[in-house]
Amino acid sequence: MFIEQNITGERRGWIEVVCGSMFSGKTEELIRRLKRAKIANLQVAIYKPATDTRFDVNKVVSHDANSIESIPVKNASEILALATTADVIGIDEAQFFDAGIIEVCETLMMQGKRVIVAGLDMDYLGKPFGPMPSLLATADFITKLHAICVKCGHLANISYRTSDEEGTVVLGEKNNYEPRCRICATK
Repeated sequence: MFIEQNITGERRGWIEVVCGSMFSGKTEELIRRLKRAKIANLQVAIYKPATDTRFDVNKVVSHDANSIESIPVKNASEILALATTADVIGIDEAQFFDAGIIEVCETLMMQGKRVIVAGLDMDYLGKPFGPMPSLLATADFITKLHAICVKCGHLANISYRTSDEEGTVVLGEKNNYEPRCRICATK
């Protein structure tokens, strides 16, 4: 991918969404794309919800311990004010943002920026999660990743909650979730 220009030299942006269940490699893919943009000498900025402090307060960190510096924000609108000089914008854990993330992504795209968003497409019940369905609908490119079911070895698309906590948002890792296919998630 590259920053596209039309014949008049006008920059064109787009929105990429990387989605899937927990343990599918979404953050790993986001980090990979952002590092490649840096190699291409593009200005890169990455943002994550301030509430996501699982691995590091100021870094986006994958389950494989790859990381990239990020800026934690309290709400989606902060990204617009901070991303003025970046060519490529990365946004991790998009499902935790408010619905304003959709307009933020569209505004950045219209400014000629490449916007790469990563997030869970479904919650632990297998239902669409937060603003992700709308982001998927407005995306120019979508990559859906799958984990491997820990019960049967098939493709997993459910972030199965193993703890007794209630509520849609429960931050956790392998202590609270495991990847399961649809069949094993019902057992």
